[in-house]
Amino acid sequence: MKLKNAALCLIVLGLISFPLLAQKKNTKKPNIVIIYLDDLGYGDLSSYGATELKTPNIDVLANGGIKFTNGYATSATCTPSRYGLLTGVYPWRNDDAKILPGSAPLIISEKQETLPKMLKRAGYQTAVIGKWHLGLGVGETDWNKQIKPGANEVGFDESYILAATQDRVPTVYIDNGRVDNLDPKDPIFVSYKKNFEGQPTGLDNPELTTMKWSHGHNQSIVNGIPRIGYMKGGEAAKWKDTDMADHFLIKAQNYVKEHKNKPFFLYYALQQPHVPRTPHPRFEGKSGMGPRGDAILEADWCIGEFMKTLKKEGILENTLIVFSSDNGPVLDDGYHDDAVEKLGKHTPAGKLRGGKYSLFEAGTRVPFMVYWKGTIKPKVSDALVCQMDLLASFASMFGVKTDLGDSQNTINTFLGKDNKGRQNLVIEANSKTAFRTGDWIMIPPHNGKAMNEQTHTELGIDTEFQLYNLKKDISQKKNQAPSNPKLVQTLFEQYKKIVVDKYTPIK
Repeated sequence: MKLKNAALCLIVLGLISFPLLAQKKNTKKPNIVIIYLDDLGYGDLSSYGATELKTPNIDVLANGGIKFTNGYATSATCTPSRYGLLTGVYPWRNDDAKILPGSAPLIISEKQETLPKMLKRAGYQTAVIGKWHLGLGVGETDWNKQIKPGANEVGFDESYILAATQDRVPTVYIDNGRVDNLDPKDPIFVSYKKNFEGQPTGLDNPELTTMKWSHGHNQSIVNGIPRIGYMKGGEAAKWKDTDMADHFLIKAQNYVKEHKNKPFFLYYALQQPHVPRTPHPRFEGKSGMGPRGDAILEADWCIGEFMKTLKKEGILENTLIVFSSDNGPVLDDGYHDDAVEKLGKHTPAGKLRGGKYSLFEAGTRVPFMVYWKGTIKPKVSDALVCQMDLLASFASMFGVKTDLGDSQNTINTFLGKDNKGRQNLVIEANSKTAFRTGDWIMIPPHNGKAMNEQTHTELGIDTEFQLYNLKKDISQKKNQAPSNPKLVQTLFEQYKKIVVDKYTPIK
């Protein structure tokens, strides 16, 4: 009798628990996609006020999700921002987190926590497609063998990347640690110290170039474009610059198709509008403002095509998309490509002061939006948010324990449930830092030039304190430090607690 009662109890419990288990089993985690552009400014999108450029596909993300007006990269240059995004750690804690040559070793420790590692523990398949620029190997890389450690060793199950930037050698794609389409009979050699005998350069052989350098880009010539660094061999593996956007798009689309049946995290890092700006011929002249504008239109098209793939594969409504840029805009960044001459009325930084390389707002305040069709209600948010906080926020969302580093949990802000954001943020440009809190930005005294003479960008550097109220003075025209010494001192003490008192270098 007791056995019968026990069996009956088990049956009843099973009937009760089955719907709960079934419900839990059918609950899908959203796919996570980070779409990351390169050198896109706060004013480069029509959804952020641009009138001379129309970006309808990116505008869908901005107008259909949370459009942040106070969204930041951690740095005003590429490598440090990408480091902060993936590790949740301020890049100024790592002395190696600066603009890297294409031959640099990996600057993320294999022991370090990363966004893809955390999401793998949450059950996600992970991939990076596009620009990497965080170093590969341990130094003196042999490009003809398996290259490790790299993206795969810091959390990505799959990686299809360019090592650094489009203007740096090696000008090849790297597929899960191996140079794609490499002919073993034509090995690759790379150097950032000296040229290889017999190899032409932009400096010595300008007649072989189809794009003219303005500063710093006058070494090995590939596809008629002079680059940074020297390269020899690997002819079959070299990319075609005008096909790069399409190439990465197809890789991203195929990844979605192959992994749509389980949760995935895709870091889709587009190269536009970084130099050299080489839009596909079908986009040439479309913007009326030269290759830079054309490259932005090309990127917008790529994102539209990618979104179509998500919809066609039936997963758009189960995909959370974060869109942003690694730093602010720059016009002449090494090539004569009419970016300045054909700018017209367009303002890449919007109302912000400065640009790429600058401690002023346009260096680090960038387009930033979070889109999840059918789940996130459209909203414009002035909350202070940072790319560095995606690690802690997604960890909280999925209940994953993690080493948070400097990352803060602002998931409710990212999902539009509150407008709190983070209380303060240290931003960085060329190893110099500033402090944002509330409506105020405090830039402590720094030594150095006030202007980047090559890019004609104000760097925000002064030997005196600078203080701006960004709510009343978004263009940073009036320095209020002289009239607010007590506030300057208060903010400086808060800044020191983060940057000096709690400074922990990453090795």
